[in-house]
Amino acid sequence: MPPDATSGSTADTDSLLRPVAVRGERVYVIDEEGNRYLDAAGGGGVVTIGHGVRSVADAVGTALRELPFVHGGVFDTPQSLELAAMLSGSFPGPEQDADVIFTSGGSEATEVAIATARRYWAAKGEPARQTVLGRWHGYHGGTAAAQTLSGNRAPRQAYAATEVPLAAPCYCYRCPFDVEFPFCEVACAHDLEETIRRAGPETVAAFICEPIVGETSGAVPPPTYLKTIRDICDTHGILFIADETLTGGGRTGQFFAIEHWDVVPDMLIVGGGLASGYAPLGALLVSEKVSEEASGADEPLEPTFTYQAHPPSVAAGLAVQQYLERHELIARAPERGEYLTDHLAPLNRIARVGEIRGQGLLRTIELVADKSKRTPIPPESLFVERLFEKLRHDGVIVHAVRGTIDGTAGEHLMLAPPFVITEAEIDRPVHALEDALRSTSM
Repeated sequence: MPPDATSGSTADTDSLLRPVAVRGERVYVIDEEGNRYLDAAGGGGVVTIGHGVRSVADAVGTALRELPFVHGGVFDTPQSLELAAMLSGSFPGPEQDADVIFTSGGSEATEVAIATARRYWAAKGEPARQTVLGRWHGYHGGTAAAQTLSGNRAPRQAYAATEVPLAAPCYCYRCPFDVEFPFCEVACAHDLEETIRRAGPETVAAFICEPIVGETSGAVPPPTYLKTIRDICDTHGILFIADETLTGGGRTGQFFAIEHWDVVPDMLIVGGGLASGYAPLGALLVSEKVSEEASGADEPLEPTFTYQAHPPSVAAGLAVQQYLERHELIARAPERGEYLTDHLAPLNRIARVGEIRGQGLLRTIELVADKSKRTPIPPESLFVERLFEKLRHDGVIVHAVRGTIDGTAGEHLMLAPPFVITEAEIDRPVHALEDALRSTSM
């Protein structure tokens, strides 16, 4: 049975058919039979420094021995303070620090962002501002409130979220307005104005989006898109939340992808890449403007979770960030990304390749049935599933996703390898992709 890619997962529907992974080495995952898989997906964009880094394992081991748990709402630890200071200092904008709230991952950080936005407006005497807007094709987590902001139709219907209006997607390959940049004048960004009007401006607390879209993976916005979004939010007094669960931590060549466009959000979400998968860890970064106002409410800004600032997790996050800095790996991402892009480019000649897009070490191949018409591949063909199986059989793991366009139609493959990947190692998934795309029938 092929892997179930309907939710962006590369997992088999029958767990008995999954390889049993027992070890990781740099960019490789090894199963119990000794087969080596080049992890070109980075576990879905999570793994940044590679598998099996001793210094990170040692840091986690030390935390487990010395202080495996203390409630983050009662105590700080040296590691949580140092990592918070590092993240606070990296918040975009001139001379701006941020409050840092540690969570167990991006979904939880989204929930905290929603609560923080509502508390901000309650503190300002506008408690009716409860609505947080998202956009179609966005993805902000698997929890209930996060799903209401996400633009995949099936989960939204399951969570009865269809009454929450969403703005148009930033998806130039399939522009919802059927125009091209710059002639479009970023109509997709200006659609946020109409979305705010439909929701009722007096009820809107914030707008959330990914600088580079994850669900429609690798869709990079036009140069003026995020600046226009920021201006619209400012016009209506709405907070702007940047969700960098996928891109935060250096994958695009900047610590935060939004820095490429010189836009400063009010809150910023970081997820799996923060600890490179060595431990569950996420964070919400809250600007001084928001934290100062929200902290004036009846309760402190920081919520309390059982595993908030979990000592081994923040130890992992700190060790990962130190490793990135020590080996200058974020600076390497654009160079490796350019090499990957150059070597993926010849795949554009293949009939099933619609568009190759992305930034840094986040690249996506959208698959089509008809290149000239951009017709999506019929889901019943199981094309992306069969591609994934072929690649895995050849020892290469990519992130295979169905539902690129609307949650049902559309398929793509995502590559988000660890930053430590070499040029020679990049060649392997590229060659495997070419072979799989040419040999797999629709």
